[in-house]
Amino acid sequence: MDSRSQAPYKSSSFSPATTRDDGGRTREVDRNFSLGALRDKRDHHPHHGGAAREQAIKEEDEQEEAGEGTAGGHGNDADLAALSAEIDAFIAGQDGEGAPVTVSEATLEKFASAVELVIARSEGAEDKWAAEPSGEPSPLLAAIARVAALSSALGKSPEGGGKHTAAVHRVTGVLHRAMAFLEDEYHALLEDPRVPKAGGSEQGGAHEPDRCVLPPPAASSDGGAGNKKESAPPYPAETVERLRAMADAMIAAGYTTECTQMFLVARRNAFDAALQGLGYERSNIDDVVKMAWEALEAEIVTWTKAFRHAINVGLSTEHDLCTRVFAGRHAAVGRGIFADLARCVMLRMLSFTEAVAMTKRAAEKLFKVLDMYEAVRDASPVVEAFLSADERSNSALSELKSEIASVRARLSESAAAIFRELEGSIRADAGKQPVPGGAVHPLTRYVMNYLKYACEYNSTLEQVFREQHGGAGDDNPFSSQLMEVMELLHGNLEAKSRLYKDPALSNIFLMNNGRYMLQKIRGSSEINAMLGEAWARKQSTNLRQYHKNYQRETWSRVLGLLRDDGVITVKGHVQKPVLKDKFKQFNAAMDEIHRTQGAWVVGDEQLQSELRVSIAAVVVPAYRSFLGRFAQHFSAGRQTEKYVKLSAEDVESIIDELFDGNATSMVRRRT
Repeated sequence: MDSRSQAPYKSSSFSPATTRDDGGRTREVDRNFSLGALRDKRDHHPHHGGAAREQAIKEEDEQEEAGEGTAGGHGNDADLAALSAEIDAFIAGQDGEGAPVTVSEATLEKFASAVELVIARSEGAEDKWAAEPSGEPSPLLAAIARVAALSSALGKSPEGGGKHTAAVHRVTGVLHRAMAFLEDEYHALLEDPRVPKAGGSEQGGAHEPDRCVLPPPAASSDGGAGNKKESAPPYPAETVERLRAMADAMIAAGYTTECTQMFLVARRNAFDAALQGLGYERSNIDDVVKMAWEALEAEIVTWTKAFRHAINVGLSTEHDLCTRVFAGRHAAVGRGIFADLARCVMLRMLSFTEAVAMTKRAAEKLFKVLDMYEAVRDASPVVEAFLSADERSNSALSELKSEIASVRARLSESAAAIFRELEGSIRADAGKQPVPGGAVHPLTRYVMNYLKYACEYNSTLEQVFREQHGGAGDDNPFSSQLMEVMELLHGNLEAKSRLYKDPALSNIFLMNNGRYMLQKIRGSSEINAMLGEAWARKQSTNLRQYHKNYQRETWSRVLGLLRDDGVITVKGHVQKPVLKDKFKQFNAAMDEIHRTQGAWVVGDEQLQSELRVSIAAVVVPAYRSFLGRFAQHFSAGRQTEKYVKLSAEDVESIIDELFDGNATSMVRRRT
């Protein structure tokens, strides 16, 4: 067992360091190491060995005041090297790596003072954490690691069991102050990896200038969604190496909790700052539930972008950093920190989805809920990969995985319920006021445009409804749901067509709406694929039937007026009174049709043209033939003008003015 794994007395995280006096009482230790602090330390140790220690420190004080560049400075380094060798031999003996070696109280005192001096000299030095050219740790880190190992070894040896009590307390006190110094330096390095504290913020001044933040995602056309993106590391390689060396020293000294807490808090702050840089601000559930939809929609867009960045960039960056800082025998510590960080950040973000799911369901919310569903769904394999890479079962990542699955289920349920709200909206739309002119009903436009956008999420909605149906069966459950909506809409429109008193207008209404639906389906490959060609053919058949029904209702009577069914010509003689009545009825019918059906609306130009052409193809030739047979039976002049008011060309012009949405009376047309 490594002797350094036994922790000495520790100071609590983020609090002034403490040490213990001989009575077991704790007192605060000044973390600002200097020779003045060392003198202050002497005042608190008047017990056994104090005179010798005072003399040693006095000599060190005089050497320091004489200048660290003198020969005396080199002499201290030589003394520290010799003391270190003796201490290492003692530690090795306690670890069972050699014959047991004793150490004198004087050696312990001198070594403790030497370490204090190394720390004091390091204050303000820029390169105090720089490794030696040989790759060995810096002298400061080496001294701190050695005093930590010594403190642990003394706990198992006779020297630490009462033989050298004062010296042991001296070593423990130095260790506490060394750890306090190391904590401060570690915290400063975590918070300020790249720029001086007076420098500007990389996030536009929104955060503290010395805060390390994750780099924002590169601008992309997909808003940050999709594949994992490469990201610049949050710290330079040199800083990472220093963090690793300092973490090694703190963990070896038994200060794992302090080390991990500082690292976790610093990186969580950095993660939060990166999300804030993307515009994401955490909202509480009450605020979200009360938010107007326009504001909430914008919040969901921001959340989705930030969540995808967190999953695809942020977590990978943090995982890589933890792996590099806590490497080797401390890898498990790094995995634990990453897991806690991932759980903390992601659970807070996932709470937003819970708030959205609690808002009142409305059809227009479907697409943003699906965006959130897709983001959460895509997070599952990322977390699963981190969990699989962990050699041990990690409860924090397992909890995150479970919560993601739970959130996905809630969003799936919410999306399915919102889509079904569309069915409820269709059923509830039972207005008693017909649309003027038989135009396309607003419900038809809304539903078809809604379905067009919904089918852009067809694979996602298929997943959603498959999850809601238990995943059974080979058929696409969303396709079945879509078909049900179309049938509901068709039935609703059939009911609305009966609101028109004129059967011909009812068929115009059904034609308009059916044509609009068919065009929307044919214009969207997604809807067309979901409904299938069979449905489109059925709709085309319905349209042809509506067309025939309209022509029968409107023009059959007109064409009947143009037929000689044995009442106009009797035994070879034309019955002029009957003929006059036929012309009068035809003129009145055309006037009525022009007046009423000119106000009807057929917005689709192709359908409008098809209707006019089909009517003219039947009516104009019949009228031209009727004129050719009977117009000459009227005397020229007033009689002809009274009864033969329309030429064949006039009839054709009237037909060409139908379905324009303009109510006009027929004017006299003669050519």
